[in-house]
Amino acid sequence: MMFRISKKEYEGGSALEIVEALQRDLMGEQHQRLSLRQFLLWSMAELVDRIPVRELDLSDKLSNEMLALNYLYLRDEYGAGELLDAPTIDWAQAL
Repeated sequence: MMFRISKKEYEGGSALEIVEALQRDLMGEQHQRLSLRQFLLWSMAELVDRIPVRELDLSDKLSNEMLALNYLYLRDEYGAGELLDAPTIDWAQAL
């Protein structure tokens, strides 16, 4: 799976790996202090002019992988990145 922002590409075996790489890149050493959900909130606040924060469900019922994939899909949908080689999800089973 790959995610592209401008000319920078992030590759990983899962959406979570890509989001973690993105987090390290965007936040530097501060990334270790934030949980995945905290980073997603921070990132969505940074993108508020492009993506409505309400679009991202941070429910505790969702796995970290599902949260990361949802985040990447949202960024792709709103033009804040491009998700390549994304897996197909059967949402009925995922929930």
